[in-house]
Amino acid sequence: MKDLIQLFKEQFSHLELIYKLAIFNIKSEYSNHYLGIFWNVLQPALQVGLYYLVFGLGLRSVRADVDGIPFIIHLISGLFPWLFISQSINRGSNAILSKLSIVTKMKFPSSTLLSINFFNSLINLMITTAFLFVLSVFHHYVPWWHYFIFFYFVFASYVFIFGISLIMSTLTVLVRDTRNLLQNFIRMCFFLTPIFWTVEHSTPLMQKITGLNPFTYLVGIYRSAFTHAEVPMYGTWQDHLYFWCLSLLMLYFGSKIHFKFRNRLVDYL
Repeated sequence: MKDLIQLFKEQFSHLELIYKLAIFNIKSEYSNHYLGIFWNVLQPALQVGLYYLVFGLGLRSVRADVDGIPFIIHLISGLFPWLFISQSINRGSNAILSKLSIVTKMKFPSSTLLSINFFNSLINLMITTAFLFVLSVFHHYVPWWHYFIFFYFVFASYVFIFGISLIMSTLTVLVRDTRNLLQNFIRMCFFLTPIFWTVEHSTPLMQKITGLNPFTYLVGIYRSAFTHAEVPMYGTWQDHLYFWCLSLLMLYFGSKIHFKFRNRLVDYL
């Protein structure tokens, strides 16, 4: 518990640094591109177009709506949070390894690198979510208070992603194969998460699998903020309990692993 408290103290005491470096990374990432930061919109748009062409027009045929919501809206309300989550985890797992030479020369905690990568992805999510928010308001998909669920989604995502990143960023330095395993795991979870399909229309076995998938919970929370008005918030109390127990467990073990190897990671290069 002491390690966990220390980790969050490091994040709060370096909030200004985290914010400035996140903005700097966004600017520098596209500094040599003609379209610049517009790629933050163009890349998700291209993926939405591809998946809509395949799963919307191709496989679904005339079945255009999902629970009264146009399939394209259902798709982007699942794809936008998924891109944010997967990008945050992949970047977070490589955050320390990619900056290890800087961490060993400068006096700032390496755990802040994980928050910097999270806020980079969050900025991208805010841009794409603004588009979905406008559509949701225009079509009156949900009551106004549903939009505040988005802030819960960000908080829950941070706790979950930070816990995974603590574990994977350390293991990636210790065992390089870990990153490849993580990428394949994320790719598998993409198809096990109801992004372009629905849990209700799947088989009982798939419903059980998705029930154990924490990405399903996060995508469901995001959707309930913008498109699902039939329930106050996605999930039962068992879903919430399972997600938070898993997230806090990963945070706890992640903090232990992080502090155990933090000062010796350069020895494994």
